[in-house]
Amino acid sequence: MRIGVVALQGAFREHAQALQRLGAEPIEVRLPRDLDGLDGIVVPGGESTTIRQLMTEYGLLGPLASLVASGLPVLATCAGMIVSAQRVDGEPLPGLGGLDIDVSRNAFGRQVDSFETDLPVPAIGDHPFHAVFIRAPVVKSAEPQVRVLATLPDGRIVAVQQGNVIGIAFHPELTVDDRIHRYFLRLVTERAQVPSAAHSN
Repeated sequence: MRIGVVALQGAFREHAQALQRLGAEPIEVRLPRDLDGLDGIVVPGGESTTIRQLMTEYGLLGPLASLVASGLPVLATCAGMIVSAQRVDGEPLPGLGGLDIDVSRNAFGRQVDSFETDLPVPAIGDHPFHAVFIRAPVVKSAEPQVRVLATLPDGRIVAVQQGNVIGIAFHPELTVDDRIHRYFLRLVTERAQVPSAAHSN
């Protein structure tokens, strides 16, 4: 199972290590040619404006957006979720698409306001996930087709899924709990079992 990890900026090495522990083959993605033959892709945390600019500069944004639209499974974390959202702070921005949500950047404040919390995520099991939030976004609104995977106690949405795209506001790669990566890899496996003609539907 070949899983691309966008390796332009941010915590891509930690994602690659998590995927490798689970038996997947992580492929660092920087240029369009790196997308060939991937079964899924991870868009990591970092700085969303920088990631978007570098994707554009390296010619990666358009080809990757096309793959997302065709059904390529995506795990988009923190800044990755921002880049995958249709709207950011109410404004449409060029990005990967795939999530019909409006996100608020740096919803919790500056780096010093980062925090950790045990978060219920029913889709991955009954035991709470220890979530690490670093300058994290939140989902301000989501269209009906978006499945909410996790919310904070105050109701703010911090994890969603829409079809082949999983958006996570926190950093699952910074914990030893691999359940979110396992959940993503199950999505990859399920897509691989669907006849190729159905992938674009």
